[in-house]
Amino acid sequence: MKKLMITSTAFQDNERMPDKYTAYFDNLSPPLGIQNIPEGTKSLVLIMDDPDAQRVVGHTWDHWVMWDIPVQETIAENTAPGIQGVGSNGKNAYHGPRPPTGTGIHHYLFKIYALDTKLDLQKSSAKKDIEQAMKGRILAQAQLTGLYSK
Repeated sequence: MKKLMITSTAFQDNERMPDKYTAYFDNLSPPLGIQNIPEGTKSLVLIMDDPDAQRVVGHTWDHWVMWDIPVQETIAENTAPGIQGVGSNGKNAYHGPRPPTGTGIHHYLFKIYALDTKLDLQKSSAKKDIEQAMKGRILAQAQLTGLYSK
């Protein structure tokens, strides 16, 4: 079986994200492609976070959390096909990269999970709630890393 993959037509893995996907500019969510979704997948989960924020704010910053995404091979630019949870900014929406000036390159991890179920979660759920609900339900996972610095 082929390995689950997540890609973007906007940037390659471990390359700089275009400005329009950052909170400094248009704050659009990037287009994403999902390949090799395993048989038996009932829903997808997407988590985008910035572990480099730890050196600035003391914790990983959650930019986008979304679950119950229908099994599909693309997430179009600036769309949210699933239920969006609460990010570190307190909002249920995509929040693009916005690293403070002088903090170096930040790594934005787009993590996709193929689940054997849908998740029964409230919109007030955050990343920790989603990660708890996914335990034992993950069929496959993959990651795409985008880079950005101010």
